[in-house]
Amino acid sequence: MRDIDFGKLILDETPDAVIVTATDGAVLYWTRGAESVFGYTAQEALGRTLGELIVPPAMRDSERAIMFDTLANGSANYESMRRTKAGALIYIDSSSKAVRGIDGRPDCILWTKKDVTPLRVMRDAALVGARFGTLLASMPDAIIMANAAGRIVLANRQADELFGYPSGELPGQPLEVLIPERYRRAHVGHMMAYSLAPSQRPMGIGRELYGLRRSGEEFPVEISLSPLATEEGTLVMSAIRDMSERKRIERALQEKNAELADASLAKDRFLSSMSHELRTPLNAIIGFTGTLLMRLPGPVNEEQERQLRTIQSSARHLLSLINDILDITKIASGKVDLKRELFDCRRLVRDVVDMFAPMAQAKGLALHVRQTDRDVTVCTDQRAVQQIVINLMNNAIKFTERGEVRVEIDIDEGGKDDGTAVLIDVIDTGIGIERDKLGLLFKPFMQIDQGNTRQFEGTGLGLHLSERLASLIGARIAVRSEFGRGSVFTLRLPYALEQCEVPEPQAGALR
Repeated sequence: MRDIDFGKLILDETPDAVIVTATDGAVLYWTRGAESVFGYTAQEALGRTLGELIVPPAMRDSERAIMFDTLANGSANYESMRRTKAGALIYIDSSSKAVRGIDGRPDCILWTKKDVTPLRVMRDAALVGARFGTLLASMPDAIIMANAAGRIVLANRQADELFGYPSGELPGQPLEVLIPERYRRAHVGHMMAYSLAPSQRPMGIGRELYGLRRSGEEFPVEISLSPLATEEGTLVMSAIRDMSERKRIERALQEKNAELADASLAKDRFLSSMSHELRTPLNAIIGFTGTLLMRLPGPVNEEQERQLRTIQSSARHLLSLINDILDITKIASGKVDLKRELFDCRRLVRDVVDMFAPMAQAKGLALHVRQTDRDVTVCTDQRAVQQIVINLMNNAIKFTERGEVRVEIDIDEGGKDDGTAVLIDVIDTGIGIERDKLGLLFKPFMQIDQGNTRQFEGTGLGLHLSERLASLIGARIAVRSEFGRGSVFTLRLPYALEQCEVPEPQAGALR
């Protein structure tokens, strides 16, 4: 029988990892069994520490404690997790022994490490199956139970069907088989972090998650994690849902929203373009009609004058509608640039009242203004406020056949929530509004007197436009009304006691 070095033979052929390290953990000897268990060759391992090679970063303190125990007491035995060269976590059953020199002091440490991951999976699977197997089988979601090393210990029927595996094939495999390859390296780090601070929570908040079927097909998933404490350690239960249908619906909605946005933009562009195009001939009609009524080209008889005034009134009404549509389009598309400036509301109201005086006089209505003696300066867009007051005044006179229209300006000290405000009340003794119809007032193209017997002209855009403008400048419009006795529309503007910055007007402003 030829000479055989049985000691070296045993070291080289044992399937377990046999490792010799210096007392600081640096590898001095690395067997083929160690290479098989951890994936590093002897050339890669020699000179490096065990902590650097195979210990997860979060467990290096416990590794140092084991080395200290070994050197202090001569040996140690423990079961723990370690990391392979590929990044996989495995359970190992380890023993260590301090090898002492002739002086009795430790020269090195002899380690033996056995991969017991399959045994641990079987143990965990038996524990979980006995305790939760029937319950998990009845759950509608796919359920995966995994241990701290990321090994599947239980998968219910729904999980087998979702990922396309035969029954019983998933237990024992790493979770990474269910994850697309590009996410696997990051998953190991996330899994270690979760095992250190387990809690019930959704997984992947703020990012999309994908599963991997046995066929290689990827699909979007939603995952909820729940820790489960057992006598063998903490297990993690993952409830997994296939999000393919929801993602398909979301994509369809996004595409439809994009189509609607394009259609809305096209509508806005069309309305803006047509409004501009229509205003030019309408202004010409109004201008030439006015010239004829002034009899500049020559005399007109009574019937011709009546017809010309009908043309002029209709053209002005149509121009007002076009202007309202253009303004609403600008507001809806966000193209209204507001110019903040200080101005006195009393002067603005007086100017608007003077504008409507002929209209009120023609209907035999009294038109009054009541103003506070206090300063009523506001800092906002003057053009927007003027347009709101004009719309409120126009409605008040239009819907009042007898009595008066009154405009009152005052200051409301308000409270800590509302703050001080300037109030502009437009009060009329007109037809009033029924209580159940107040909610319709500010809807576009809506008038209270609907139907073929409508008495009053209008497009139903004035109050809608006023409310939109008020919202843009931080104001509010409120209404009180009694059917048959009149209405009060109140514009509430923030009061400005201090100076405000007056920016340069920008292109495209609603002017």
